[in-house]
Amino acid sequence: MKVIGLMSGTSSDGIDAALVDIRGGSGRLKIAPLAFKIFPYPRSLQKRLIALASGLPLPVAEVCHLNFLLGEYFADAVIRLAKTAKTPLAEIALVGSHGQTVQHLPRPKRDAKWSIRSTLQLGEPSVIAERTGIPTLADFRARDIAAGGEGAPLTPYLHYHLFSTARKSRAIINIGGISNITYLQASARLEETVAFDMGPGNMLIDAVVSTLTKTRKHFDRNGAMAQRGKVHPALLAQWMRHPFLRRSPPKSTGRETFGPLFLEEMIRKSQALKLSANDLVASATAFTAMSIIKNIKSFVLPLGELDEVIVGGGGVKNSVLMKSLKSSLAPLPVLRYEVLGYDSRAIEAIAFALLAYQSWHRRPTNLPSVTGARHSAVLGKIVR
Repeated sequence: MKVIGLMSGTSSDGIDAALVDIRGGSGRLKIAPLAFKIFPYPRSLQKRLIALASGLPLPVAEVCHLNFLLGEYFADAVIRLAKTAKTPLAEIALVGSHGQTVQHLPRPKRDAKWSIRSTLQLGEPSVIAERTGIPTLADFRARDIAAGGEGAPLTPYLHYHLFSTARKSRAIINIGGISNITYLQASARLEETVAFDMGPGNMLIDAVVSTLTKTRKHFDRNGAMAQRGKVHPALLAQWMRHPFLRRSPPKSTGRETFGPLFLEEMIRKSQALKLSANDLVASATAFTAMSIIKNIKSFVLPLGELDEVIVGGGGVKNSVLMKSLKSSLAPLPVLRYEVLGYDSRAIEAIAFALLAYQSWHRRPTNLPSVTGARHSAVLGKIVR
């Protein structure tokens, strides 16, 4: 089947769209990426989505409207990617859409007689199916949540099929808005996969840069600001005591934990310490890197051998962040996805193409060893 996978992450900056050829059944699959493109959101839409995900008081009508508006954006991404790939829509069997997460609350909250976990992704799949004429699968996290899991991360299922090997134990790291890791021990079975969110990825760095430059910049291009600044050791040490970093897997997080409240505290303390903008960006970058290192040392290395680390996501463009990871993990090789032949920006979109393919064939794709769910489950909802 040819399948298009769609992903929009915590940074809410646009849609990653991947066209993938997938073959095989319940065993090892053949997954061949055919085309990939990023479709940025207008800056005004990104602001609205971040405001919603940050918990700002907004009318329910705005949530309702955004759900269908995003459906149009996702459908447009499918049509434009197919055109770029010179592939007729009629040749595309399925669309798998992660949607845009606006709330992810996997920690149980008691309400009436139930212990409630919840998650919400916008981007109405009925609109995608209607505009493209392609069966669309979406809302992949909800079934795992219902089964007692965290609902995330879901990409480890793809990581296993792409990167597991009998010869090497690998850690697969994605540094998007949030950083997450998948540990693939040599010769381990799919159900033995270990994966979890580690903490902030680019999200805090981007937010600091945007705030301090009054939105003149939205990210630290190639780590230039961090390169010019100095890390404040006491501030970094305080952030490193955050309870999420000490929490054992399974665990997942998002803007609810490392969003506006955390940012406000960062800015307030940096002002009291009279830090320069570059110093705060350098400290935020160090926090992202050290959060990753702490999680690896606390929750991955005790599990067994580790031969190499493969890194993808937008964070690979930050030279300061990558240099910190390489020096802290030396002598372990720290490589980019591209070394193994994959576009690091496309992995998550490819993952949702794969999840759609497997769900269409009624095959479970959540990993209870990763999410903590009580059982494996077929994920997603189908709109024909």
